[in-house]
Amino acid sequence: MNSHFASFRSNRKTATGLENLKKSRKMSLGYAEKLSYREDVGTVGMPEKFDSPKLLQGKIEELAVMVQKSKHLVVFTGAGISTSSGIPDFRGPKGVWTLQRAGKGVPDASLPFHRAAPTLTHMALVELERAGLLKFVISQNVDSLHLRSGFPREKLAELHGNSFKEVCPCCKTEYLRDFEIETIGLKDTPRRCADKNCGARLKDTVLDWEDALPPEEMNSAEEQCRTADLVLCLGTSLQITPACNMPLLSIKNGGKVAIVNLQATPKDKKASLVIHGLVDKVIAGVMCILSLRIPPYIRTDFIQLLLRHTVKNRSDMKPVVLMEQPFSLQRETSMTSIFSMLLTLKFSDGCGCSSSSIECHVNFQKQKESFVRDRSLVLQELKCTAERQSRAGQQSILERESLPRAETSIHAFVTNIIRYDAEDLKVADPKGSWMNSGSSTSSNLAKRLVEGASGYSASTKKLKC
Repeated sequence: MNSHFASFRSNRKTATGLENLKKSRKMSLGYAEKLSYREDVGTVGMPEKFDSPKLLQGKIEELAVMVQKSKHLVVFTGAGISTSSGIPDFRGPKGVWTLQRAGKGVPDASLPFHRAAPTLTHMALVELERAGLLKFVISQNVDSLHLRSGFPREKLAELHGNSFKEVCPCCKTEYLRDFEIETIGLKDTPRRCADKNCGARLKDTVLDWEDALPPEEMNSAEEQCRTADLVLCLGTSLQITPACNMPLLSIKNGGKVAIVNLQATPKDKKASLVIHGLVDKVIAGVMCILSLRIPPYIRTDFIQLLLRHTVKNRSDMKPVVLMEQPFSLQRETSMTSIFSMLLTLKFSDGCGCSSSSIECHVNFQKQKESFVRDRSLVLQELKCTAERQSRAGQQSILERESLPRAETSIHAFVTNIIRYDAEDLKVADPKGSWMNSGSSTSSNLAKRLVEGASGYSASTKKLKC
């Protein structure tokens, strides 16, 4: 029996690969350059403030009590919750708009946008929702990290869109991609709706300056803020209107607002609690006080495998490494050839699971049974197993369509990528140590990122991959 090996890898180590990596880092902030010119983007470059260790600890304890007592907690997030993943903010000392105003252009991200992994804060929000404490998240970010973290789509409002999501304007089906959508400003994209009864041209979802907030997202966000007894603002300067005014709707109905940000905001005076500290550090402290674990980041990739029979016969089926997506490989066999094919998906350095594989037995003389499994149930089982087993990769076939001379199958890879252990909770402050906990910094989290092949977990709100 002939063996056919194909390795999937994304981390090139050649000169060309380094050039592509630099290019992709630039492109990772392309959405900022695609925005229409606007002179007034608000106050930028304000100095960062750090509460003293003693004051910070007291505020963390106060916030933990507020979260625990809350009956309807809503979290309002900005770019500051994603900086530890390697994505720059906008108004910080080295933010996108700060550097642009200084004539220095768009800053480099520390990694390509599509490789950014959810931060400690993103995963903590997932656990707070599971525990019943967090009812809704409103995000101004377009980085898709909330959805990658596994936060429920139906409990998330993305006010400014998502750089990795496109939507069908007719049937409203959403498609979450593992690549950045080419356009912004709610324009047509090159792809069409996959629904055979629709087929409409898809549109991007990222707003330009002149675009109004999407009504469905805005209405749900405003309703949640009015209902909330506590709106927790994380990593946002609260300057972009009309989104920045939403948290104040809670105050009008007797609720409270708490703000965690390194810079002062226009809403500080109306907040019941203002914390100047790293968001990851503050949230880690809150989770510790509440005795809540921070779940691991579990990544889901979907691989479509298409096998087609060709006429000629060749026996030189040697191992091959595929570097660029879409991964494509041609090998010629006779109709009577029976062979096995091993596809190995390799993850980049730093991931607990180094690889995961699919082994396919190919026999074109015997047509396999076609089937479609319940995707949600299969993924749930795989995720539960991956969460229990330390950094273990799980995979399963979701569907298969068999024809006389071809076979198409879709496989799911579910991999435990990052665990936030006790050491990860010790996020050091540049101005001092937190509770004398050591020197582990948030940058360590940013370095533990994954580079994979395709797709992220789809949510339940008509979201497709």
